[in-house]
Amino acid sequence: MGRVESHVSRLPTGRPLVRILWEQCVQPWILQRGRFDLLHGLAFALPWWSPCPSVVTIYDLSFLRYPKHFRPGNRLYLSLFVRLAAARAAHVITISQSTARDVAQLLKVESARISVTYCGVEQDYRPLPEETVAQFRREKDLPRRAILYLGTIEPRKNIGTLIRAYHRLLARWPKPTGEDVPRLVVAGGKGWGWQEVFALVEDLALNDHVLFPGFAPDTELPLWYNMAECFAYPSLYEGFGLPALEAMACGTPVITSNVSSLPEVVGEAGLTLSPQDVEGLADALWRVLSDGDLRAHLRQRGLRQAARFSWAETARQTLDVYDQVLAHGG
Repeated sequence: MGRVESHVSRLPTGRPLVRILWEQCVQPWILQRGRFDLLHGLAFALPWWSPCPSVVTIYDLSFLRYPKHFRPGNRLYLSLFVRLAAARAAHVITISQSTARDVAQLLKVESARISVTYCGVEQDYRPLPEETVAQFRREKDLPRRAILYLGTIEPRKNIGTLIRAYHRLLARWPKPTGEDVPRLVVAGGKGWGWQEVFALVEDLALNDHVLFPGFAPDTELPLWYNMAECFAYPSLYEGFGLPALEAMACGTPVITSNVSSLPEVVGEAGLTLSPQDVEGLADALWRVLSDGDLRAHLRQRGLRQAARFSWAETARQTLDVYDQVLAHGG
């Protein structure tokens, strides 16, 4: 492969309207002038016209599956541009078989034009020394025992179900107070609808048991996973579910949903259940937290499962798509 050059637009494309104008009006002109062989739209969209064949990556179709969980403006933009891109692209890349099925069903893309390239996991995500983790707990004032959720606080992530399940877990815990009681740590930035999550904690009188440490920077993520006794991720829908993979790579037992792509990621290495099953989630939390042998078993299976995913393989599969498109002239 030839050398890679980066050309950054001088326009403030971080602003949505500017990005759309650049993508649809400026980018075609740049492509024509530069005599490019292939265009890869890395996130849902392609320009209205391209002089070269194009590939688009569609990460998920949550905005079509769960439209009520999105702001109207975001839902309209994604719904419009993903349909146009899917129709124009010579090939569509998805990051799970689940999303590939959604693309075929909801966007009417024939299966021959869809390829799956799973995500990988960075080498930083691994079991860390106990002293390193203990130091992190001290710095962040975190409890000795913790259930971790990590991700954006928004309706699609189904955090309300996790909080209700945690409330039921506390009701059956032998010691309702003290250091032995695991806290629920909900780490991540505030997305759309975050107020409902905070209000539910208030309504259930869980303020002393549920912690909201806020956004966790990428450099700290392995430490967050390592400090947890288990990772709970009851999302309603995921294009891939990278946090579940990262948690397994860190040796943290995973409890997650049995829907969309999550069973593909977790396989037999975690506990999966319906995202609407509050009692089932409470029971799964109890089993993992009260059974050291089960935690050790899930830890080993998770490490083996996570080792199956690599960014090198993602890159190889993506290059295969490029070769396929170029061989057929788009």
